Amino acid sequence: MPKGRRTVVVTGASGGVGRATARAFAARGDRVALLARGREGLAGAADEVQRAGGEALVVPVDMADAKAVDDAAQRVADVFGHIDVWVNDAFAGVFAPFTEITPDEFRRVTEVTYLGYVFGTRAALRHMLPRDRGTIVQVGSALAYRGIPLQSAYCGAKHAIQGFNESLRCELLHARSGVRTTMVQLPAVNTPQFDWVLSRMPGQARPVAPVYQPEVAARAIVHAASHGRRREYWVGGSTVATLIANAVVPGLLDRYLARTGYDSQQDRGGHGGPPNLWAPVDGPHGRDHGAHGRFDDQAVARSPQDWVSRNRGRMGAGLVVGGLGAAVTAGLRRVKAHQ
Repeated sequence: MPKGRRTVVVTGASGGVGRATARAFAARGDRVALLARGREGLAGAADEVQRAGGEALVVPVDMADAKAVDDAAQRVADVFGHIDVWVNDAFAGVFAPFTEITPDEFRRVTEVTYLGYVFGTRAALRHMLPRDRGTIVQVGSALAYRGIPLQSAYCGAKHAIQGFNESLRCELLHARSGVRTTMVQLPAVNTPQFDWVLSRMPGQARPVAPVYQPEVAARAIVHAASHGRRREYWVGGSTVATLIANAVVPGLLDRYLARTGYDSQQDRGGHGGPPNLWAPVDGPHGRDHGAHGRFDDQAVARSPQDWVSRNRGRMGAGLVVGGLGAAVTAGLRRVKAHQ
């Protein structure tokens, strides 16, 4: 899709990666519909979109409610005329061993994180298929391929999104549709979610290092929206190393994560604020938390690997293969070092 003013829908837009992505689209002058539950976060996101040069439309919605998502998409179309790009990013999570997650909690994570993407995609297709154009960006994770301890509900949902998106992509290709779907696999990101997530661990939840700033993810998502023919994008050297190591030595990675996965996902100290699993922490009685979490002092603002991924045509196949080979080597060394 050529560069120009577009109508973009971003789910999970009130904070974290969704918030940074909304800003990035707005900097292009796009019209951005902001979908999320938290009204304070949505108001803050709308202000940032407008200050960045875009036009904002706030649509409060719970992505686990299929009818509400359909109604939200229709409102966007009514106001802006059509939908060019739909970015699925909303999610929920629980940090706990599987046996300590209740059935209702597991169901809620699945409904928001997986079915929310399904419902968002269905709503987007209702408006894109008749026009035979548009791009759906599924914001994924290295955890769509590689499960880790303490996040069984989230990892299961991300794996499900991966399979669902592959099926949909095949169907669109079969139909020779002009609508595209692509997936962006992210590394650990510095977002407020680690202060919101429901946790039953003794320490405070944290991302596994290295941690990237949400703007790194946002740049990749905006690029993917303009290059939807590509099947998927891997963001961050840690994502590349993890996914390829998982393909080469998955059993070894199981043992490595069994030893390191608990401590690497916790900081010393108590829990963060109230969880957002059932109600948004940036609701009427909450506050706007913005895009960044508490890890600014250690988060990486740029990813050379992401630049190579986005510019692989210009870099040439040889350089890309060499870079991936180096990432694989580094990943395997990291795994073996912890044997």
